[in-house]
Amino acid sequence: MTLPAEKAPAAGPAAGKLVAEHVTVVFGHGRRAHTVLDDVGLTVPEGTTVGLVGESGSGKSTLAKAMVGLVRPRSGRILLDGAEVSGLRGARLTAARRRIQLISQDPNSSLDPRMRIGRALAEAIDPRRADPRAHADQIAAGLEMVALEPDAARRHPHEFSGGQRQRIAIARALVARPEVVVADEITSALDCSVQAEVLNLLARLRAELRLTMLFISHDLAVVRHVSDSVAVMHRGAIVERGDIYAAPSHPYTRRLLASAPSLPPKETR
Repeated sequence: MTLPAEKAPAAGPAAGKLVAEHVTVVFGHGRRAHTVLDDVGLTVPEGTTVGLVGESGSGKSTLAKAMVGLVRPRSGRILLDGAEVSGLRGARLTAARRRIQLISQDPNSSLDPRMRIGRALAEAIDPRRADPRAHADQIAAGLEMVALEPDAARRHPHEFSGGQRQRIAIARALVARPEVVVADEITSALDCSVQAEVLNLLARLRAELRLTMLFISHDLAVVRHVSDSVAVMHRGAIVERGDIYAAPSHPYTRRLLASAPSLPPKETR
């Protein structure tokens, strides 16, 4: 069942692990002000993966950044376990960010090219004292978790392929032991074979670590493969959510599905 264009979740904060409630984000001021998110409501229930689809420029990445505290909403709230995190500052914001980790489209955005992989992971474990030697066991476990050898910790990002760098970015996010992961277009720059490897890895880690996930992509087939439910974003608003593949109700969703290649049946995970 799908819901018509809705502005916010009908249920209260307890409805989900991660909730966007009436979130509006505006960039610029005065005549140059541009509303990127318009009264957005989205609920990610605990232990599930919610897919978010929409064309480029629809506001998906801005919502991702708002969810993890990198963009402050002009109005509305981001809730984690029913507690507001969108207005936090200082140590409380740092603590909240460890519970919600972002994996971005470009792994290089989270990897300093001058920094060895071990130090990058140590920084995620302890931002104040990023000592690879002190956290060697955790770093090795994090790399093994994404099917990389522990000696990868001694190498630099440029020594890895694009798929390997994306795995390292996943390890960097998960080594902090978050409760929620926001994955923003993490496979869009990868070729099909590597994309499948990363998606299967993510599915395995989600099950093993019992993660809650918001998975953002413009690829309807990928979203169908990994998600329990799907929300559709258009021009900064959520226009539909639910099982959009079986019974799309919004005209924009129908256009998206019509423009996509033939979608394979959803696999049982």
